[in-house]
Amino acid sequence: MKYLPLLWSNLQRKRLRTWLTLASIIVAFLLFGILQTMRMALTGGAELAGADRLVTIHKISLIQSLPESYLTRVRGLDGVRVACSHDWFGGVYQEDRNQIVAIAVDEPTFFEVYSEYSLPEEQKKAWVAERTGAIVGPGLAERFGWKVGDTVPIRSNIFTNSDGTQVWQMKIMGIYQATNGDTQTLYFHHEYLDESRTFNRDQIGWIVTRLDDPNQAAEVAKKVDALFANSSTETKTSTEKAFAQGWANQMGNIGAIVSAVASAVFFTMLLVIANTMGQSVRERTNELAVMKTLGFSSSAVTSMVIGEALLLTLLGAAIGLILAFFAAAGLAKMLSQFLPTIGMPAETFVLGIAIALVLGTIASALPSVQAWQLKIVDALRRT
Repeated sequence: MKYLPLLWSNLQRKRLRTWLTLASIIVAFLLFGILQTMRMALTGGAELAGADRLVTIHKISLIQSLPESYLTRVRGLDGVRVACSHDWFGGVYQEDRNQIVAIAVDEPTFFEVYSEYSLPEEQKKAWVAERTGAIVGPGLAERFGWKVGDTVPIRSNIFTNSDGTQVWQMKIMGIYQATNGDTQTLYFHHEYLDESRTFNRDQIGWIVTRLDDPNQAAEVAKKVDALFANSSTETKTSTEKAFAQGWANQMGNIGAIVSAVASAVFFTMLLVIANTMGQSVRERTNELAVMKTLGFSSSAVTSMVIGEALLLTLLGAAIGLILAFFAAAGLAKMLSQFLPTIGMPAETFVLGIAIALVLGTIASALPSVQAWQLKIVDALRRT
């Protein structure tokens, strides 16, 4: 630390070059933080999925519906504690830009299946009793200024109401809390949707099942699919984690994409830092020789060269990661209704600093070797 002022002075010799190098490091780690944020947003659902839940969908595709009678048959299987139906409603509030996630569910069993959701008991009872009732997340309520007791018109981008419109009037009966990060969803009664829509009646989108024993997930999944084998509507059942991961994988291997892009960015950054440090050492050959003449050991001179690279890299990494954190917070405000798990993971800071240390050390490897091997007489003769 006692050489820190000297290291900083050396970096300021060529200020333009130093600032350009620092800017490239900042941009690299800013991109790294944003990439980690998007990876979390697209794959985080798999990490938060319940270990004791299964998801049953149509064998062909999620957009194909299932007969509502399947729900009762699934509930009768051994190992099934409770099952809840879901229907994707879409959802628009007032204007097309106000897209929301609205899902019709079997409200009596919803909280039994999703123990991570909580609602005051009086609001829960009121929601179950009110045919047009809906519950919303705190983020969604804050976004539109909704309060318990408000009646709001929600337009579907899929279904048409029996009155000729695509609008369902819904009464806000409660604002739930969820430990899985979901704050932007609206849940309402499946029966309310089913009795009013003009097509797909007596159908459901998918079934979420909660098991008595998570260790029997594979066995129960086979039982569910065997129950509807060779029927006109066969099913595909998987764990909720596998389902969420499969949903994310439709856009490709997110982890591989993030790793590839980050590797390309950091490799380019490595070349920039190595070039900067190489030029810096070549320009100061005579000064390094004088330092050795004054009594600085080869290890001390080499350490200062490595220290310059690490100081520059760590400073750029810290600034880039802090900017990425604020950028992630901004993205969360804009996209949380579609990506409830969006946010920069805390481990990004630790991983980023570790990468900065490695890259700084590698970038300074050749210049530090040159400083170590520098012979005083030869260096002074060349100058």
